Amino acid sequence: MAAAASPPGKRRRELDAEGLEAADTEDKETTEAGIGNGTAASARFPFSGFRVKKVLRESARDKTLFLHGKVNEASADGNGEVANGEDAVVILEKTPFQVEQVAPLLMGSPELQLQFSNDIYSTYHMFPPRQLSDIKTTVVYPVTEKHLQKYLRQDLRLVRETGDDHRNITLPHLASQSLSIQWVYNILDKKAEADRIVFENPDSSDGFILIPDLKWNQQQLDDLYLIAICHRRGIRSLRDLTAEHLPLLRNILREGQEAILQRYRVTADRLRVYLHYLPSYYHLHVHFTALGFEAPGSGVERAHLLADVIENLEHNPEHYQQRTLTFALRADEPLLQLLQEAQKS
Repeated sequence: MAAAASPPGKRRRELDAEGLEAADTEDKETTEAGIGNGTAASARFPFSGFRVKKVLRESARDKTLFLHGKVNEASADGNGEVANGEDAVVILEKTPFQVEQVAPLLMGSPELQLQFSNDIYSTYHMFPPRQLSDIKTTVVYPVTEKHLQKYLRQDLRLVRETGDDHRNITLPHLASQSLSIQWVYNILDKKAEADRIVFENPDSSDGFILIPDLKWNQQQLDDLYLIAICHRRGIRSLRDLTAEHLPLLRNILREGQEAILQRYRVTADRLRVYLHYLPSYYHLHVHFTALGFEAPGSGVERAHLLADVIENLEHNPEHYQQRTLTFALRADEPLLQLLQEAQKS
């Protein structure tokens, strides 16, 4: 029997790298240890110093900044060269406004600097109090060159992958990669983030855990974002799904919607429930987002509505082994080159 977990406290969370752009991936393997998850206590970065080397990406629209830096560096030598050190990525994101906190600020006497005034229009710089000026800060440390390439803004290309392409090109390519999903198993085994679980169906075959996505700070419902992670291991992606998995998929859709309604009072017709292909990590998971939220990765080139996936499998159990799928890859992604070469031959 499925059981709802106790509500998690409202608190700031790390940014999940998945989905910021169509080609991004979720780098939660950086949080495998799970130490201190969910605490609101004062903390320190897991390194000393941060010397900025490069701005990997910035977005005025999303109010985000991705920085690559060197940390834990030794003192400079006689030539001014800094030795040793490790690579780290710091992601800075302005947090959404909280109406209940902003309203009292406007009723008072906020610190303002006038920028210009013209007829009925005027623009100011407002300097808010500490509780309204926090910046969500994600640390990825230590990082490899693969992490740096993921966070670096890249041109994207659409590519079509046949069932044969998936078996003969994509799967062997993925097997050569070394990104860990131990963080997924830590969640499923409740070694990390157990206090954040919103709902769980503990069945080992057809059960799942529902947990807030790292991009959602749980302070407002406009950008609601949760992830359902299946307990069953060995289902890598949409391509692995057959009629055998229909009970699992139906459970995720029905019980996930019911849990969100119970916890957040958001009805099923206000949710977008979908899978990514290509996914950002290869353990089956399903995204639940507010319908009005333009979540990264929710475009037609990547998102597959779970209800449609279920119906497709009901009509043809091998639908996703046979169908040609279209998705976006970074222009420098080796898999793109492999698929393009196969299509030419």
